[in-house]
Amino acid sequence: MDASVLPVPKFRSGQKVAFLGKEGVIKNYRPQSGSWVYLLEMPMDLEPEMGRVGYETMIWLSEVDIYSHLNIFSDTMLN
Repeated sequence: MDASVLPVPKFRSGQKVAFLGKEGVIKNYRPQSGSWVYLLEMPMDLEPEMGRVGYETMIWLSEVDIYSHLNIFSDTMLN
């Protein structure tokens, strides 16, 4: 019997994070393929002329695609 250990999530619900030039807040997370994926909610831009369709401000992202604002600050201070 093999036992696999899932690492502790790097981020938590309610935490502000950044990814690919955007920002968001972690709303939920779940294990997937030995790591974690996170549901991020981004702030809404102005409403388009055609109106809103649905949850266009929420996205699931892998842990490797997200970084914390604290990490950005740390890197800036160190360099």
